[in-house]
Amino acid sequence: MTMAPEEPKVEVPEGYVKLTIDGEEVIAAKGELLIRTAERLGTVIPRFCDHPLLDPAGACRQCLVEVEMGGRPMPKPQASCTMTVADGMVVKTQKTSPVADKAQQGVMELLLINHPLDCPICDKGGECPLQNQAMAHGRPESRFRDQKRTFPKPLPISTQVLLDRERCVLCQRCTRFSAQIAGDPFIDLLERGAHQQIGTAETAELYDRASHTSAGKPFQSYFSGNTIQICPVGALTSAQYRFRSRPFDLVSSPSVCEHCSSGCAERTDFRRGKVMRRLAGEDPEVNEEWICDKGRFAFRYTTAEQRIRRPLVRDPATGELREAPWTEALRVAAEGLAKARDGKGAGVLPGGRLTVEDVYAYSKFARVALRTNDIDFRARAHSAEELDFLATHVVGTTPDNGVTFTALEHAPLVLCVAFEPEEEAPAVFLRLRKGARKHGAKVVHIGQWSTPAVSKTFGELLACLPGAEASAVEGIADHAPDVDEALRKPGAVVLVGERAAEVPGLYSALHRLVERTGAQLAWIPRRAGERGGVEAGALPTLLPGGRAVTDADARAEVERAWQLPEGSIPARAGRDTGEILRALEAGDLDGLLVGGLDVDDLPDPELARRALETASFVVSLEMLPSAVTEYADVVLPIAAIDEKSGSFLNWEGRRREFSVTLEGTGALPDCRVLDTLGVEMDADLFTQTPAAAAGDLERLSMRRTPVTAPDVPHEPAPSPGPGQAVLATWRQLLDAGTLQMDEPHLAGTARRVVARMSRATADGLGGRVTVSTDRGSVTLPVEVADLPDGVVWLPANSPGSKLRATLGAGHGAVVSIAAGGAQ
Repeated sequence: MTMAPEEPKVEVPEGYVKLTIDGEEVIAAKGELLIRTAERLGTVIPRFCDHPLLDPAGACRQCLVEVEMGGRPMPKPQASCTMTVADGMVVKTQKTSPVADKAQQGVMELLLINHPLDCPICDKGGECPLQNQAMAHGRPESRFRDQKRTFPKPLPISTQVLLDRERCVLCQRCTRFSAQIAGDPFIDLLERGAHQQIGTAETAELYDRASHTSAGKPFQSYFSGNTIQICPVGALTSAQYRFRSRPFDLVSSPSVCEHCSSGCAERTDFRRGKVMRRLAGEDPEVNEEWICDKGRFAFRYTTAEQRIRRPLVRDPATGELREAPWTEALRVAAEGLAKARDGKGAGVLPGGRLTVEDVYAYSKFARVALRTNDIDFRARAHSAEELDFLATHVVGTTPDNGVTFTALEHAPLVLCVAFEPEEEAPAVFLRLRKGARKHGAKVVHIGQWSTPAVSKTFGELLACLPGAEASAVEGIADHAPDVDEALRKPGAVVLVGERAAEVPGLYSALHRLVERTGAQLAWIPRRAGERGGVEAGALPTLLPGGRAVTDADARAEVERAWQLPEGSIPARAGRDTGEILRALEAGDLDGLLVGGLDVDDLPDPELARRALETASFVVSLEMLPSAVTEYADVVLPIAAIDEKSGSFLNWEGRRREFSVTLEGTGALPDCRVLDTLGVEMDADLFTQTPAAAAGDLERLSMRRTPVTAPDVPHEPAPSPGPGQAVLATWRQLLDAGTLQMDEPHLAGTARRVVARMSRATADGLGGRVTVSTDRGSVTLPVEVADLPDGVVWLPANSPGSKLRATLGAGHGAVVSIAAGGAQ
């Protein structure tokens, strides 16, 4: 008799267990949830409360399965979203167990008892997990005959999130997201039993039973829109999108956020040529499944009534701008720029919000058509020290050789310098919070006060005066030896923001710090296009691919790639943004090409206006009227992000490509406009399309020219006199930015515009303070915070607090303070 060969025994690696699911043996890591193990086998267990990025709750009970341990079945079905795998466990899902199937049907029946049958008008209709699972795992008929529970609706959780309480299945996804991911626990479960519901009161005692309204803190979060997206029913809806369209009427397109340097993945849904909504896309390497509210809701600027749709040319007879055909506008622009080039020259200010392809076109246009290195994308405070820092520490960094989101999450220590993560790069903030909460990462902030980001990353504040950050970095070894020691551990990271350009010596101090400790250093600018601007050579000292302008071999490489005669690119470094403006004012430059920058973001808006007024010829490429439009001789309209393809380079150096969302609008990307303008000036750019521009840039492979590291001594800390204070400032995420126009729901959740100072500094000022310079003043309510004495913090660009335009002052400036009187 022939014996059947024995099946080879499967070795179970250390840290893993072997179990059986629906009759199939599977090896799983210890601690893995049953629902995840079943998913890997292709068995989808129905669920509502479960989410892979949230802690298990077991709230909805829809994922019940039959479990056997040690040969003995458990007395009742178990929630597979909270139970972890164990060796020898036997699990039966709804596929093989009538018990599990009946249990799931019973839970579904319970959830539907009070759920309204309003699918035809519900925003979730057509993409609702409850609809899908009721069909797949529910009973065909309802046995409930009593009256369903109802509430007045909708209840405004905030100006942009509305709650229909009768639809809620109490899955607790929204409450867990708010408390765990965002750190904004303003939405909570109220009441008990049949009266339990979601609300915004911190405790049940704050709930007003008579009016059925919540009286607690408002749900004011930069990430509240995520609760709408992860809600498995139509309980949470968007005030912006509510009742505007149905999911099956929408066309979806993958996209990338244009608002900050994180490059978050998004999904843009449009209908009849108009964007209806944006949702978070899934990208585990970058934003996981979350985006901030600015990225989700701030997109209506593209359809603003004042959007420039046709070229404008200034009539020499009347001095007014008038609409003109493209042919005329391009001819006039080409003639004016050529005359300026052949005279005293022309500068280029592209701004920091361009795609890689568009900013490369500006860089090439400057060198080929205008024959100048006078180009700088930095439409903000900047310095020569920053240029050395970018060439030394930023050019050429990629996820393969630099800091990544994942590295932040697993770093033993992250030091944030001149960088407010929640305000300037929200996806970075979320990853820092996750690292601190899940992996024990220590987050240290060098700044002025314990901002929400400090507390929500469980961070430590090393407080210093504004402008003294370089001294604070130099003194870490003496004053924070534990931080200095942690920076020496493998994986430690230093993050620096663009505000460092306002503090002389800070970039140099950071260079010495990372050289001494071995920590990795990453630069996180606020705007989406700045990282690409570095690689594309839109700087006075750098050519595309990290080549130094002063390197003869590097210039020769670029000239050969661009088919230019030898010596075409000037050998001398160009002027930076401030120097370009001062040269225009002094008459040392004749022309200016501008790429949609905001004058009030510049270090000296008054200087910028004088320079624009003095310039002989100004060409502006922009979507919306601005201060530049008032002085431009030619205005050329360009495409919005949804109307073109291209890519951003995020702060990691990761390429974030996207395709056209809205076809057939007729709007042209900057690279196409500049290519055509170049042809008018007898210069071939070969950037007719974003794809062509990307290909042209790719041929200029990275050639990082060795440069001298920044070495600027730090200055002594500012010393305010009587009636004075040192100004600390940065922009809030939701402020008076141009790209947030026509978004009243989003504006309603912006943080209060207040002046923050210590109790001692605020003493005697009353409830309001006037902060002034010789240029103007700002008066705001006072809020006491843990700032050093003699320091006042103001938001940089919020309604009633536009500091550059009003005070002409920035971070580290000495200002006067006085009582602001009654409002």
